[in-house]
Amino acid sequence: MDFYLIILISLIVLATADLIVGVSNDAVNFLNSAVGSKAISFKTIMIIASLGVCVGAVFSSGLMEVARKGIFNPDLFFFDEIMVLFMAVMITDIILLDFFNSLGLPTSTTVSIVFELLGAAVAISLIKIYSGEYNTLIDYINIGKASQIILGIFLSIIIAFSVGAVVQYITRLILSFKFRKKPKWVNGIFGALSMTSLTYFILVKGIKGTPFADTKFNFLGGLLLEDFIANHTLLVVTISLVVWINISLILVYFFKNDIYKTIIIVGTFSLALAFAGNDLVNFIGVPIAAWQSFTEWKVSGLNPELFNMSFLSSKVSSPTLILIFAGLVMVVTLWFSKKAKKVLKTSIDLSNQNKVNERFQANFLSDIIVKCFIKISKNVEKFVPEKINLFIAKQFDNSFIENKFEASEDSPAFDNVRASINLTIAAILISLATSYKLPLSTTYVTFMVAMGTSLADKAWGSESASYRVAGVINVICGWFLTAFVAFTICGIIAVVLFYGKLISLSILIILAAILFINNKKNK
Repeated sequence: MDFYLIILISLIVLATADLIVGVSNDAVNFLNSAVGSKAISFKTIMIIASLGVCVGAVFSSGLMEVARKGIFNPDLFFFDEIMVLFMAVMITDIILLDFFNSLGLPTSTTVSIVFELLGAAVAISLIKIYSGEYNTLIDYINIGKASQIILGIFLSIIIAFSVGAVVQYITRLILSFKFRKKPKWVNGIFGALSMTSLTYFILVKGIKGTPFADTKFNFLGGLLLEDFIANHTLLVVTISLVVWINISLILVYFFKNDIYKTIIIVGTFSLALAFAGNDLVNFIGVPIAAWQSFTEWKVSGLNPELFNMSFLSSKVSSPTLILIFAGLVMVVTLWFSKKAKKVLKTSIDLSNQNKVNERFQANFLSDIIVKCFIKISKNVEKFVPEKINLFIAKQFDNSFIENKFEASEDSPAFDNVRASINLTIAAILISLATSYKLPLSTTYVTFMVAMGTSLADKAWGSESASYRVAGVINVICGWFLTAFVAFTICGIIAVVLFYGKLISLSILIILAAILFINNKKNK
């Protein structure tokens, strides 16, 4: 059988496995707040998330963003090289993501796929240069893209954590933990602000990549929907806010609606929709690019080492049936993946308002960070009038909740206010990043917002702070490790495949299968 046909068949099989391990990791992005707050039943949460994933998958145009974003320059590569590159990426991705899932640590599927593409491309490029080609490595690789991703990691961590902490602190000062006793109009306004943010998020992030984004509408002056939103942001936000203020007040006053539950439902749906609509292609983009490359090569009749891959530079869409199938695989994984629940548990435990069995051990660095924060906090309190300190203490008093929760093992990790803030702030930051084309990671944003709101809500008490900070440090270190390991391992696999051909491919697939099955047994 043809070596490249075997690669293609292997990639199709690996794509399904990659969907499973990828969704198991990314599910934490849109399930964390709803599951942690227990505002609605777990079954309802899963139904809402599943609907979001299905809608996002069906309406996605499936543009292979990662494959065509300029990680490498396709016109300088040939078919035999690109197929080896794609195969190395998929093998590495499955092993790497499954490893993180087994540890219960959330990581970024976008960062892993980008650095795998980068690592494999660098390895193949060096082989080409060593064989006598006159191009330099910079000609083959877009160094700026890798720099953007690394910058995105730092931005995601710092901005998401800081904004989440500040907004949660201000919100708690206004609403306190007795938010249900506040005047209805206060809850209504909070709901309107949150729903406006989520609406804007759906328009900016959720609709990106769908057929609607590239459609011209007469009532928008003949502009593309995407362009209209970008050029008239203030108008869109203002109209949305006015509409949601009226709807929220009607719901609160006349229908006695719990506006916080509504926010959590809409937020979970919107994040799931955006995930499937935009991140789905991270898992199937490479195999589809390989399939389309194989088709083009067969039609050309050229030898593998002579067929140039310049056509990959253009926009290539995924077939609708494949997107639908991928969406169904994602939904099934959501319902049955134990590793998804394990990753989810890590995020919820680190933001839990109650006492939990701390998974991470405190270390020297976490102790120093906690001591510094405590010292800074005490010094700040000295300069604040006593009445204000008493007011703040009253607003953050949650003793009545803690006593209530201690009686039940199945208590919420945090209340509906924090869950709403988590979803709203994550949506705002991701929307803004998308609008300004900033390289923020969805996983990093949602996780760090949750950590920031936990800190502001004083969920990290004196007894648990060092353990929680140590946990966050472990997760962050894992993110940077993802990029390094993805780059290195994928580069090595690409070299082995390039020189070893069918024998190396067989051994690597068997090895990947053994590691995958072994991790399943030890989960």
